Amino acid sequence: MKVINQNVQIDGIDKKILRALMEDARTPVLEIARQVGISGAAIHQRLRKLEKSGLLAGSKFVINPKVLGYTTMAFVGIFLDKAMNNPDAVRQLKKIPEVLECHYTTGNWSILVKILCKDNEHLMQVLNKDIQTISGVSRTETFISLDQQIDRQIKI
Repeated sequence: MKVINQNVQIDGIDKKILRALMEDARTPVLEIARQVGISGAAIHQRLRKLEKSGLLAGSKFVINPKVLGYTTMAFVGIFLDKAMNNPDAVRQLKKIPEVLECHYTTGNWSILVKILCKDNEHLMQVLNKDIQTISGVSRTETFISLDQQIDRQIKI
């Protein structure tokens, strides 16, 4: 594996390792080694190099929010009075546990956030009491997700 101009170049073995872990991050290294045809130590070494390169950003367990009663996913476009309010608004948004993602955007909104709530009433409370009370927020535009159709990572 070589790092050239901030681009990481991976070979076929790296791709096989990554695909196995993307499918199930709990796959034992020795099982991957058997599938790929190299030693477990070689797998560990390649994984360390991939982590060091920044290509691997970590591993995590994914919680099913519906099991915890969170059934309303929404995207909220946030209009700010002034662009200079962006950093302050983001600091306040970080304090709201229902906010899962926050993006600066082009177009009409200054910020787009993805939020997860238990139901529409909970969503209304988060909008009215948390997001719309942030200093500099002039208004919001909310889109409720009816059902997520695609959830994937970039193809390796």
